[in-house]
Amino acid sequence: MKNGSIRILAVGNSFSDDAFQWLHDLAEADGIDLTAVNLYIGGCNLETHWNNLCSGEKAYLYRKNGQSTDRYVSIQDALEEGSWDYIMTQQASHDSGLEETYFPYLEYITSFLRQQCPEATLLLHETWAYELDSDHSAFLRYNCNQKEMFSRLRSCYHEAACRLNLPLIPSGEVIQKVRGMKPFRYELGERSLCRDGYHMDLVYGRYLVAGVIYVFLTGRNLCENPFVPPEGDPEVLKVLKKAVQSHFQA
Repeated sequence: MKNGSIRILAVGNSFSDDAFQWLHDLAEADGIDLTAVNLYIGGCNLETHWNNLCSGEKAYLYRKNGQSTDRYVSIQDALEEGSWDYIMTQQASHDSGLEETYFPYLEYITSFLRQQCPEATLLLHETWAYELDSDHSAFLRYNCNQKEMFSRLRSCYHEAACRLNLPLIPSGEVIQKVRGMKPFRYELGERSLCRDGYHMDLVYGRYLVAGVIYVFLTGRNLCENPFVPPEGDPEVLKVLKKAVQSHFQA
């Protein structure tokens, strides 16, 4: 955190959109000036990100602090906007558990970003497994089994982070833990953290991922943060806050 401010850029897709929706609001409630920009293409995987870097195509919708703009930019455009403290990458959810989809593309992207933005800390964001009854076509790759998908994506992300010396944001792991906690035990008929079987719920799912990233970046105690997303139940949010804090304090 430089001069009390944080600037984070995601070269991402809809899952980083979920992750960044409430991130600025959490920081603002804690007195931190945080700018979160997501370069958005739905379902975009690492191979496509690399191809777009090579072509310089203005293919990304520019989303800032959880809000859309009417701008379409290239990755290079965003990198030239000013200094970034953090640049975050992630694999598309459908490819997240397939090790062969990470390389060589993540290696190429990481090398490029380190050359272009040597002062930025590069981060890898661990995405999450689909809901138990997800109808996403790619769920078949994981035998329509949430535990199998999580196990495989966790292995891939940890291997990639280790291989490229990238700090790993453990969103997928925290989400999987919360799925075993009341009131998010979906297999028992309780609420799902997903809104459609794979994207995060607009209130609690998005809050949980933003909370993971926020604590990862700042080290602040999420339990003390006063931000409540619209339609959020403070008692339910307490469960999420405690889950995030316990993960980082373990």
